[in-house]
Amino acid sequence: MDDPVLFRQGGFRLAARFADGDIRGDERQIRRLREFAQAEDPAADDVVAMMREHPDKRHLFEQALKHGIESIDDPPEALTRFFRTVEATPFWVDHARIERGARAIVRTGLLGLFPLGDMALMGGYLASRATKSLVGTGAIEHRATKRLVETATWWIEVTNPGALRPGAEGYAAAIRVRLVHAHVRAAMNRRPDWDYANWDRPVNQVQTTGTLLLFSLVFVFGTQLLGIRYTARERADILHLWRYAGWLMGVDEELLPAGERDAWRLLWLLAVTEFIPDDDSKRLAKALLKSHADVGRGRGAVGKVLSHVSVRVHSSISRLVLGKANADFLELPDDRIAQGAVVAAAGAVFAAETVRRSVPGLTALQERIGRVERRAYVAHLAKLFEIDATYAQHMSGAA
Repeated sequence: MDDPVLFRQGGFRLAARFADGDIRGDERQIRRLREFAQAEDPAADDVVAMMREHPDKRHLFEQALKHGIESIDDPPEALTRFFRTVEATPFWVDHARIERGARAIVRTGLLGLFPLGDMALMGGYLASRATKSLVGTGAIEHRATKRLVETATWWIEVTNPGALRPGAEGYAAAIRVRLVHAHVRAAMNRRPDWDYANWDRPVNQVQTTGTLLLFSLVFVFGTQLLGIRYTARERADILHLWRYAGWLMGVDEELLPAGERDAWRLLWLLAVTEFIPDDDSKRLAKALLKSHADVGRGRGAVGKVLSHVSVRVHSSISRLVLGKANADFLELPDDRIAQGAVVAAAGAVFAAETVRRSVPGLTALQERIGRVERRAYVAHLAKLFEIDATYAQHMSGAA
């Protein structure tokens, strides 16, 4: 089969080199993947249905999450099934590998956040069926800046060292997002105008898998394009971290890539079947660019310059990764000077990374610097935005 547009232009043309082999799928694999577009998350959906029927029991989810299902006297059956499923940790989970993957992610510091908005979110808007739930809730288009901030904060929580141990903050964050997805899915299923024939089931397994790959594989690939260097083991450990995070988020185990080749093949299949942009893709891209422009809001003339530079830099990163055709469709600014600056900066990062790998102690130092940067960033965001770690507002809004 011919490569999809995503893999014919931009940074993803290099995918075969990074994947170490042929990543193209076949018609049989496409048909199998498309079956998951009709699959949801019954365990989480049953909990949401229970909450809707018994609003007075909504708080029991947080109690079970923090203290265990055993802390609840006579818990609802749906809640018990959900947490028994979550607590049945798969045999393949290796917390030593997850810890190594987290350290490799932390080492990227604030640079590691660029792929989230410019590659993961912007690239995800190319998947038009997935955007229907985002547009339907209105959360992305009308509160794009806060939603971007919440996504970044959640991503940092999940990728901190030790965060995915049972009971830790990242573990809880992954499970909470699973329930948010179930609330949104229930809300979309109640809409009389939901077009199942053209949009599939809302927030289905294919779409959740796409989100997982954008936060894992595309992060690794994107940071490499920005100059970060990983060993093969580090890349594998980062993907292992997200394999477990995806499992906690309710992704079907068949869709969880066991390694880098699996992840690239799955992304290729998603690019063929899902990355078909439409007008909603443009609307969401415009909202994301506006959130980048907001960095200069209220700062006078300096703020205007800052907004201009922010939009041009973020758009340039998206263009270099997604390719001309996709970037033009999303109506991203085409600034060759900014693109050249991004390429030059990536070269400087690559040179610094080469030094880091050759000088003993620099990797550990960079990990410590990355931790400090990420903590300071989250603290700064907490001062600017009211961030609800339990996502109660999103759950009640979707309901």
